[in-house]
Amino acid sequence: MQLDCYRIYDTAPKIIPGRSRREWMDAFVDRHPYRCLPLTMANSTGWEILCPIDLEIEWNGGEMEDAITFRSSAGPQAIASFAASHFRRGIVTMHTGHLFRTPPGWGLWCNGAPNWPKDGIMPLSGLVETDWLPFPFTMNWQMTRPGVVRFEKDEPFCFFTLMEHEKLEEITPQLRQLDDNEELKAEFKAWSESRADFNKRLEEGEEGALRDKWQRHYMRGTKTSGQKVESHKTKRQLQAPVEAKDKA
Repeated sequence: MQLDCYRIYDTAPKIIPGRSRREWMDAFVDRHPYRCLPLTMANSTGWEILCPIDLEIEWNGGEMEDAITFRSSAGPQAIASFAASHFRRGIVTMHTGHLFRTPPGWGLWCNGAPNWPKDGIMPLSGLVETDWLPFPFTMNWQMTRPGVVRFEKDEPFCFFTLMEHEKLEEITPQLRQLDDNEELKAEFKAWSESRADFNKRLEEGEEGALRDKWQRHYMRGTKTSGQKVESHKTKRQLQAPVEAKDKA
């Protein structure tokens, strides 16, 4: 499957595969947030669009365009080509610099980089019909209070992944009782007892539990019984954008 990323101008922001690392995760003792595999997988299940300049944003709480002030070491012209207060009311609009094209039925789900919190501002999510749209979309952020927020050069300001519209609409969630699935109930019971036992041994200072520190069933892709799950993944290997050799 192909995702076409058409640069609108030569200096369009860079696009790279999503990175699993986060500074706040690195700062923890033993970097234990990385034990949460769903967290790191979400971080890398998509592509990042990087800020082409450093950008400082100041909002005074007002509703009009002049309530937001932009500053950058790159200068006013670079700012004007990248960011603006288009929608007012503390919303910052950033230009991706690309026109994206997906196969029929597919769109781009756009947001801020997963698990990359920024104090004072939040990303606004968008689902874009890139299978037909003949113009680019922008990434928008909402200031949450008056103050100053800063984006560093090469910090992701947009993160996107793909979604197939019709397939999602075909899904019918089924509400069930766990008692309806004896096999799954037994597996859950085994896991629950194993977790309770491990936590008890950890609390009591048992040598083996202290050495292990945490159970690794999810990370290893194994059930409590030790059965291996063949479809399990521990990392993403998304492709970086490359220069196309043919003309669309």
